[in-house]
Amino acid sequence: GGEAQRIKLALHLSQRKDNRHTLFIFDEPTTGLHFDDISKLLRSFELLIENNNSVLLIEHNLDVIKCADHVIDLGPEAGDKGGYIVATGTPEEIAEHPDSWTGRYLKPYLEKTEWEQVN
Repeated sequence: GGEAQRIKLALHLSQRKDNRHTLFIFDEPTTGLHFDDISKLLRSFELLIENNNSVLLIEHNLDVIKCADHVIDLGPEAGDKGGYIVATGTPEEIAEHPDSWTGRYLKPYLEKTEWEQVN
């Protein structure tokens, strides 16, 4: 799960001594994390990107989605009723897309202040 992914990421970052560019793929890495830990994880992703790596996340956490450079929203629903690309773009573009369920939840979330999101 998420904890194992985070341990592997930390191990990889501590042992890396080359200049290879890597695509990191994480499946719901924020599962079970406290808000403060999510912030630390997001900073780790930023460091990976700053070092010319790429990060691909499968995620439902709006704290993470709102920080993405690009979002691919799959749906429109789950199971047999899903699996199609509904919308792509920045979080703000997804929030404005009329067919995006993610956008419907993301739009008011993007409008909240940081204090409102925490409380």
